[in-house]
Amino acid sequence: MRLSEATWTDAAALDTDLAVLPIGSTEQHGPHAPLGTDFLNAESVAEAGVEAFDGDVVVAPTIPVGIAEEHRAFDGTLWVSPDTFRAYVRETIESLAYHGFDRVVVVNGHGGNVDALAEVCRRISRTGDAYAVAFTWFDAVGDHSRDMGHAGPLETALLRHTHPELVREDRIEEAREGAADRWGEWVSGVNLAHDSDEFTDNGVVGDPADGDAARGEQLESLAADALATLLDAVEARGHE
Repeated sequence: MRLSEATWTDAAALDTDLAVLPIGSTEQHGPHAPLGTDFLNAESVAEAGVEAFDGDVVVAPTIPVGIAEEHRAFDGTLWVSPDTFRAYVRETIESLAYHGFDRVVVVNGHGGNVDALAEVCRRISRTGDAYAVAFTWFDAVGDHSRDMGHAGPLETALLRHTHPELVREDRIEEAREGAADRWGEWVSGVNLAHDSDEFTDNGVVGDPADGDAARGEQLESLAADALATLLDAVEARGHE
């Protein structure tokens, strides 16, 4: 059940302690994909995972702005500080827990959020206010994960499957031409580039042409199954 579409009496009647919290970012995704790519993909995976799960789960409203200052050179990118982000996520989870939804899986769609989310989930779990874990969808799609770039094949594929109207197909070639082969500028195991415009002309890393809608459907299925398995484990942990 989407919490945003429920009444308070609907929420009160629910007999579950499980919630998912989609989180993404509003940031550049090249000339072909929308600024909301990360949170749109997180929402899609969250909803597909809940559908694949055999049980009731609350789907909390999506947090659409994350830690994305590395994309600040590209127009439209929004970001908050890591401290603000951690506080906002923590207090959102605490709000869910206050109403009994105290087993929370954060469904993340943005690489820049990963470290902060791991820290928040560890901290809130240790305090006893809730049990929370962070799930990043593109880390849960098997061998496909190694193709993860930025606005590249995986993110473009999932969008082509779930939101095809938002992909600017006439700009795919432009996206390919200005793309970088990998994230960052590496020397001796150190990334010298703090911002993405230092190594990619148009914000793209990887080839978006390698991600068609059929691949996107497969990615959604893999991520949804992984999320459903995780929800089973989190539910069982909550009742040990």
